[in-house]
Amino acid sequence: MRTCWESFEAYAFRALGREFGERLLPRGLDITFCDQVFLIGSGLIWNVYFAAVAIAIGFGLAVAVAMARFSENPWLSRAAAMFIFVFRGSPLFIQFFFFYSAFVLLPRSGIDIPLGFITLTVDTSALTTAQVGGVLVLVLNTTAYSAELFYGALQSIPKGDLEAADAYGMRGWTKFRRVIFPNMLRLSWPSYTNEAIFLTHSTTLVFLSAFPARQQVGEAFYYARYFVDQTFNPFVAYPLVAAYFVALTLLIVGGYGLVGRHLNRHLPQRSRARFRFRPQYIR
Repeated sequence: MRTCWESFEAYAFRALGREFGERLLPRGLDITFCDQVFLIGSGLIWNVYFAAVAIAIGFGLAVAVAMARFSENPWLSRAAAMFIFVFRGSPLFIQFFFFYSAFVLLPRSGIDIPLGFITLTVDTSALTTAQVGGVLVLVLNTTAYSAELFYGALQSIPKGDLEAADAYGMRGWTKFRRVIFPNMLRLSWPSYTNEAIFLTHSTTLVFLSAFPARQQVGEAFYYARYFVDQTFNPFVAYPLVAAYFVALTLLIVGGYGLVGRHLNRHLPQRSRARFRFRPQYIR
């Protein structure tokens, strides 16, 4: 039996690759509680990576899609509405399966894109990995949900604020940067916080659905399932995953709460919208 310190050295960063810990995962009677704590904790690194990258990229795309949806151009508005409808109307689990199957069908040698006198070859093999393809699916999904939240906020911006901006002579980018965008964020932030929480929880579907774990490198739930298969005891590994995600959720709530208070710093104390944790259990 190894000590907890030995388990930490062997598995604390094992999810990053075999070169960061033991080459083989523990098996059978050799599995200790500390092994499960540190290996599942190391898998959480990938959950954080999936969520952070998807939120960072999806936020910018969601703002663009929401503005397109809010546009007076009917073609632009309908295209954005269709994108939102498709990704909000289909289960995330199915989206993982669909995109992985589509990525597998792409040519292994890559896709050649002619650019004048040169030809750019895009490597498509990376799309079948969870680190790239799985993140892409999460980005598209959170873009659709976040865009709908931002679109609703755009419709709720007080007309008085827009009229005041027009009276000051603000137009175009200046009006968007100083009036529309801050109001959109302020109004949608509590709901967007819940979206960030749900997206973080959804990262457990990356390896569960379709994208394979290469060299036994996976996220927290991947290792939890592994331990359950080895020990036939679900009452240790699964509660550990739940505990890790509860802690991660508290960090998200705290961080987003600070941003929310900053966005509402100009309002009287009683007028500030309070964050309420209302998770969506079914999409």
